[in-house]
Amino acid sequence: MKPLQSVAMGLLIVALTARIQGYDALPDFVGWVLVVLGARRLGLSDLLTGLVGAALAVSLVVWWPPVQDALGELHPSLWWAATLPQLAACAQLCRELATRSAAAADRRATAWLRTATVLVGVSAAAPVIAFSADSSDDVLAAVYAAAAGVVLLLIVLLFSYAARPWALAGDAADAVAPRTGGS
Repeated sequence: MKPLQSVAMGLLIVALTARIQGYDALPDFVGWVLVVLGARRLGLSDLLTGLVGAALAVSLVVWWPPVQDALGELHPSLWWAATLPQLAACAQLCRELATRSAAAADRRATAWLRTATVLVGVSAAAPVIAFSADSSDDVLAAVYAAAAGVVLLLIVLLFSYAARPWALAGDAADAVAPRTGGS
């Protein structure tokens, strides 16, 4: 499996939910393990690895139905806060891949990945506006649906770019773009 395919499959597992007696049969933490494995094979930054690790840790905690119930009962903003490490990891992933594709002069991929970076950022901020405006549950549901659409776009982009030279592990990718580090 190519590194970006691993990342895309991991994000797909994170995005999908299959509830069986309150538990997700496709636990998000399994998806985040695939994401970190793909990111490491690509030689992406330690910052990204740390953000994915944070998303993995949060997903381990919120996988349990009693935790999910508690988050839902206290305030919907807690669910939003629990998604922030995921969104931060996705934004950083898009940013690093856009840098790598730009170094390879793949302008179309760079444009799409930069657009995805902005959309992920907007997806992270949009619930704040909905919460501050005391919006109805319908508005919040629309915000979350739009965020899901952004994640779907990212998954499609990752699968689409998996075979590009800048997206390959090992010497082929190193020849195109050096390790991005943490900056």
